Amino acid sequence: MIVAPWLIALAFVVGLLVLIPARRLRLADLSPQAVGSYALVLWILAMAIAVRPVGVRILVPVLLFAYLAPFVATPDQIRRLLRRRPPNLGPPDVRPPIKDVTPPDQRVGP
Repeated sequence: MIVAPWLIALAFVVGLLVLIPARRLRLADLSPQAVGSYALVLWILAMAIAVRPVGVRILVPVLLFAYLAPFVATPDQIRRLLRRRPPNLGPPDVRPPIKDVTPPDQRVGP
């Protein structure tokens, strides 16, 4: 069975469109596996709507929400959702030294 050329072109264009929000998620420091899974699910939903428009009333809102969510949420919100630390803060057990704010005339000791 030979696949129609328009279907191959459609799959390619949908794949390129799916990579736009996937890139945004990758810049938010998500794991490559999570971004790949997201892109694959989004591509499958889009192709299901394009090839066989059954359940369009349900799939279109889900597809729109899944496609637009990475643009609405900032990388900090995505990290907070996944409870990941930003990469530039260092280890969690390193704290800055305590600053002594006691006035000099009230200090006890050296």
